[in-house]
Formats: sequence, structure tokens, C-alpha cells
Amino acid sequence: MHDHHSSDADDGATTTVERAAAAAPASGHSRRGFLGRAGVATVAGTAIGSAAGVTLPAAAGAAAPQLVPKARTRARTPRAADAPPLPSAASVKALNKPLVDHDVVELAALLQEGEITSVALTNAYLDRIDRFNGPFEVYGDNGGTNTFVRVHRDDALAQAAEADRWLADARAGGAPAPYLCGIPIGVKDSVGVAGHPAKNGSAAFAGNIAVENATAVQRLRDQGVVILGHTICSAFSGVIAGNFAGNGWNKDYIPGGSSQGSGAAPINRLAAAAIGEETGGSIIWPAAINGASAIKPSLGLGSVAGVMPLSATYDVLGPLCRSGRDAALIMNALVGPDPLNDPQTTAAPIPFPQLPMTPREGSKPLTGLTIGIPQTDWLTRTTYKQDGSTDTTTVVKESPQSLYDPDHKAAFDRLRGELEALGATVKEIRGLDITNYGTAPDYLDGENPYYNNPAVLETIDGTPVTPRNAVVLSNRTEIRYVEAVKEFAATQPADVQATLTTQYGRVPGGASSGTRTLDASIALNAGVTAKARYEGERRRHALVDGYQKSLDDEGVDFLLVLSIGQEVGKRSPSNASGGLPLRRYNQIANDLSWPMVSFPVGQTSNVGLPISAQFWGPRFSEPRLVQAMIDYQAHHPEHHTRLPADPPTPTTTGLRDLLRRQAPETEVDPTMTNDPVVTELDALSKR
Repeated sequence: MHDHHSSDADDGATTTVERAAAAAPASGHSRRGFLGRAGVATVAGTAIGSAAGVTLPAAAGAAAPQLVPKARTRARTPRAADAPPLPSAASVKALNKPLVDHDVVELAALLQEGEITSVALTNAYLDRIDRFNGPFEVYGDNGGTNTFVRVHRDDALAQAAEADRWLADARAGGAPAPYLCGIPIGVKDSVGVAGHPAKNGSAAFAGNIAVENATAVQRLRDQGVVILGHTICSAFSGVIAGNFAGNGWNKDYIPGGSSQGSGAAPINRLAAAAIGEETGGSIIWPAAINGASAIKPSLGLGSVAGVMPLSATYDVLGPLCRSGRDAALIMNALVGPDPLNDPQTTAAPIPFPQLPMTPREGSKPLTGLTIGIPQTDWLTRTTYKQDGSTDTTTVVKESPQSLYDPDHKAAFDRLRGELEALGATVKEIRGLDITNYGTAPDYLDGENPYYNNPAVLETIDGTPVTPRNAVVLSNRTEIRYVEAVKEFAATQPADVQATLTTQYGRVPGGASSGTRTLDASIALNAGVTAKARYEGERRRHALVDGYQKSLDDEGVDFLLVLSIGQEVGKRSPSNASGGLPLRRYNQIANDLSWPMVSFPVGQTSNVGLPISAQFWGPRFSEPRLVQAMIDYQAHHPEHHTRLPADPPTPTTTGLRDLLRRQAPETEVDPTMTNDPVVTELDALSKR
């Protein structure tokens, strides 16, 4: 990293950085040195630590590095003394539900008390995958749910058998088995699982095999979690609508992206839970659209080492589950510093408080909380034409609630009343006006000096660099974002090289048309000067301070929003979202590095799809957000316990054939992208 402030430590984490540095092995390497080729920490051609989990092959003609997975000892750490107890197995059995319909905490109770085995549970999910998923490795409509793009069947059953031995050992008086021991989950197709490909939504990465587990995967495995396989994601994790997987309630409808398979998996009961990755909405969108309960954590709360990146200092990993309790249990396993492989984790308080997993007692558990409804959280309405093109997007500067359809408005009003009945103070607040950029030429006198701000700090090879892109582009240089792709592409056939160049390349000179090259992208990223990057970071900090002040001025603890204002539309090759109103500035939580939780609060009257709400607040406020979500669900279980009927048996459809002809590298509607660089340049081009 550069010596000046970077996005990994924007909250003054001096003491935690020093503690992490003291704990790290002494070496002559800079922090940047630990983020080597494709994020793999390398010294003399040998992998150290678990920086990537995902390793791209060496460039053609180079000696292949000797990459040997680090030996690991499974940590049978006893559960924390204050960890909340699971329900009794007897109470879970009394629910009389199909095995796969149980929440993670319920399954954990059955596993801990020996009422079921992990092997039987894993086979139950594998059987459902066989019945409903459809063919694997299809980045399009495969005729089924297409929730999993691949399954690690043999590994999963071996892990389940190992978990059963651990659980039996614990019941016989041995070391306690963690609550997650034996729980089968899926992980997004961008996350490294040792010995398996991580393709990030594109067959172009078929040769990208993980040398070892990503840090998050290894932490779950250390808890005895069973990894079923990879859930499908949008091409290159780039789209927030999604068209590969089916919606968990009706496979013909949009599932939300990019972690679309992770959003549908627990709802379809093809996995007990799943791990998603977010850069600009990739956890929250599939959670909201499928009705999952999810946590998009603060930047740095858990490690993203071993994840194929989209934007460093934005990417985070989080759980998508059927309940807030489940999400908290899984997130607790992911929390913790990883200073060698992900320096951003040194910004979080150490130790971080355990996320709550049980509701508070009493009829008014939210007493003392003030929840704000920002009236500047405007919605975007896009009209999609029959040919897949779009009409002009209009930002409507009026109360977002005025654009909700009747179902969403009724659910929102009811939710507000329910939160108030639980003791919270809920009030409308102005919030920060993200469209108030200030005045030219500096644009420093407005409320938003950073996100989509039109200030041009410098021009590199014909491309204007805004404050936000000064940060994002230079961070991409830090992790060798395009350089790693170039090295990988050099080992691949011509058609794969062309696909990767289309996705990651750029036309020299900043032209809108012409031949793209990877070198042009590398030059743009590396061309950002230290002065411009510092100014971008300074403005980002100012935006964080301004957002915090907007809450403080109103005495608000956190915010309440609906990310979606009407029922989603059907899937289509163009990734169109059916003209639904979306939160116009849905990436702001990621720009601020703030956490967000999503949970279902109702259903639509047309198709019966979920209606979901989100809490979001200051960085590292997860304990407060999660507790409020769990408290709400304890008093209103009718939403998160509602499950769809089994999906239909997979069939070949016309949509399937159409989607399979849709190349993953097709240009994405900028209003639907997760990529902050794309949204920034699109906003600048419209001025």
C-alpha cells in the first residue's frame, strides 16, 4: 500500500494495525508485497500464507511456481462461554418439518445431539440438487434452478463423515464441536476452494484452480462446515440483476446478482446457507429478491483473501441464510484479522464482539433505538424496450416511498409500525443529498465530494479520473488486478484471451470504440498519481464524515430502506430488471465501508415474491443491526419461515437456448453493474 491513508483503515485503527503488525512474521516485504500475482502472496515462486486460494497459472514461458497447500491443523476451539445455547433437539423435532427446511441453528441442534448425521444431511441436499438444479457448468438458463454451477460431491461427503466423527467425539466427552460442525453450505463461484476451479461466472476462467482454500472457506472448514460446491454468479460478478440462476420462488424471475446462486440456495433448500460476495450490491440484491436473511459486513470485518476481486477496498464476503440467527452464526466464524493476506482486516476492533444470535426478551426489545428513513434515498426508474435497450433513466427527487408499488408501500408502512411497536423510534430524515456535488471547478462545497462527483483530478491516456476512480484504479494496481488476468490469458486459447480482453481491457486513448488491450487498462490503473489518489481518499473520508453527521444531527442509530420498490420482472438475456424502481445510490454503503443487513418483510400479491427491507449504519455496527433484525424476526417469524414449494423438474426452454447464445462478455447496462469504475464513467459521460 502507499504510505498515505488507504481505504483499509479509514477509522483511525492505529492500535489494531500495530497489534496486527506485531503478530505478523518479520520480513522485509512491504504490505504491497503480500498482495502478489492475482492476490497470491509469493516469495521466490512459492506461495506463502493463504492470500488467494485462487491462483492463476504462470505466464507462458515462465517457470511454474511450486505451489503447495500449507499444512493446516484443525482448530477444535471450544465455543465461547457466552455463546447462546441452541434450541433443544426435542423442540426442533416437534416442529415436524422436512429435514432440509430447518434453519442452520435447528440443524445444528439435531447434529449436536446426534439425532441426525452430517452425511445424511449432506446427502439430502445433494439429492435435491440432483433433482432440481439441472446441468452444471451452464452460465445461462440450464432448464432447472441453476443454483449450483458445480458440486464437490466426493469432497462434501468426506467432509461430512469427518464432521460426524468430530460430533461423536464431542458427545463422548471430547473437545466440543462448533455449532457449525456438519452444516452443508455453498460458496460463490468467485471464492477459492482448494483443488477446484473458481470461474467468477465465466467459462473463460475454467483453468483457474484454487491452490488452497480462501481464508473464509478455511475458517468455515475449521468449524467443521461441509462445502457442497460453488453457487453460480453473474458473469465476472458484474451484474446486480442476474440471469443465470432462477429466483428461489419462481425460476423464471430475476434472482438478483451477482451472488444469485447464493441468494437462491437456502430458499430452494439446496443448501443450508451460502456465502456471497459484494462489491456494489451483490449480497443485498439476491438476498432481497429471494427473501434471504443476509449480512453484508463492513469492509475489513472478515478477510477476502482468496476471492477473485472486482474492486479492492469494496469487496466483502457475507452469509445468505433463512434467518438472521443463521447469518450471525456464520458471520461469527468469518470475523477476525488476517493481517498477512488481507491488511484491511487490521481496521476492525480486535477482538470484535460476537454478533448476537438470540432475540432479546420482552415485548419492546428495540426500546432506545432511533431508526431513520432517509428521504434522499431516491429511486431510479428505467423503462426497458422490447429489443432490450433502455429509455433514459430518471432520478426522481421525491420521497422514495412515493414510488413503491402498493404491495411494497403497504409492507413498508406495516414494517414501520411493527418496529415502533417493538419500542423503536422510527422517523423520516432528510439524509445526505448525493446529487449535491458542489460547484465547478473543484466541487468541494457540496455534500458529496466523492461518489459520482464530476471533479476531474487528472486525465490519463484520454480518460478523465474522478475522485472515486482515483481510489479504485490505484487499488487495482495494488493487487495487480489486470496484470494477473494478462498472465493467465497468455496461457489460454485465443477465444479465451479475446473474452478476457473484452472484459478487462480498454481502448487506448480512452476512445469509446476500437481494439481493446489489457496493457491499456494496466496503464490507466498504474497512471493514477499519488496526489490524485490522496485527494480521492481525502474526499472519500469527507463523504463518510458527512454521512455520519447526517445521522448524528438527527440522533439516528441506523437507517431503514427498501432496496427494491416493486415486484421484479422475468429474466431476459439483456439482464433487464423489468423497469422496477431501484435504490439509485445502492453502492453508497460500499463506498462508506458500512454494513447492511437484509431480511424479508412480506410478499407481492401477483407472483408471491418476497418483499425485503434493509438496515444499514456506521462501519462495524453489525452487532446493533443484527440484533435488531433478530429481534424483529422473533416477533414476526411469518416472513422468514415462509418457504416456496419445490421447484419444477428441469426442462429445456426457449429461454435457455437464448441465454446460452448470450455471451458473458456482453456490455452491461451501467445502471445494473456492480463495478464502481463503470458507474463512475457512465455518470461522467451523461453530464
